[in-house]
Amino acid sequence: METTSRVGAQAPAAEGEQQVPSARRTVDGYLLAPFPWYGLDEAFTGPRWLMQVGASADGAIEHGSIGHGDEPSVRSESTEDKERFAVVVTVAANPVRRSADGTGMLEATSVSSAAWLAGVGLLSFTWPGQMDHTLRDDWLDQQTETAWVLADDLTGSDWSTLSLPVDGVPTPFHYRESEFGWVLAGSTQEGVHLGAYGRGMSAYGLAFAVIKDIGTYA
Repeated sequence: METTSRVGAQAPAAEGEQQVPSARRTVDGYLLAPFPWYGLDEAFTGPRWLMQVGASADGAIEHGSIGHGDEPSVRSESTEDKERFAVVVTVAANPVRRSADGTGMLEATSVSSAAWLAGVGLLSFTWPGQMDHTLRDDWLDQQTETAWVLADDLTGSDWSTLSLPVDGVPTPFHYRESEFGWVLAGSTQEGVHLGAYGRGMSAYGLAFAVIKDIGTYA
C-alpha cells in the first residue's frame, strides 16, 4: 500500500477531555493547502466546524478534517446514541516525492491513507463501555493498529462498496461499520482522497462537495 505519514493524525483525547472544542484550530492551516477541501453538500443544513490539519515532515499541509452535526465528546454511557455527527477527511493525492530540504523522501498518499485517518478519527471519540481508564491507552493502541491493518486491505471482507455523490457524480467508496460507528474512503476527480466517519447519522444518505470558501468557517 502507498501510505501517508501518520504525522498530524488526530490524537486520541485524554480521559474526560472533549477533543473537538480544544483541538479546533483557526482557518489559517486550511488556507495553506494547495488542494480543495471537501464537506457534506448543501443538503446538510446543520452545524459545520473546523477540526485540525495534518502536515508532512517538511510542513506541507497533507490532510484535514471538517465536522458536521453535533460536536462529539469521547463516547461514554452518557453520550452513547445521543450524538449525531459526520466528519469528512480530505487527503491530498501525493506521489512519493523528495522532501523540501532534499534530505529524504515523503511517502505517497492513497485511499488507504484516508481510510486509516478516518478510522483513527472515529477511535478518538470512542470509549468502550465498562472499560477502566487505565486500560484505554492499551485499547487505543490495539485498535489503532487494527485500523491500519483494515485500511491496508480495502478489498477484504471487512469492507463493502457504497456509491455516494461527490460533486454530483456517483463515486464508489469503501465502507465498513463497527460497534463504534462507520468509516468510508474513496477518491475524487479533484485530485484528493476522501475519508469520513461518524455516528448517529447514516452514511447511506450522505453526499460530498467542494467547500467553495473555507474562509467562511473562521
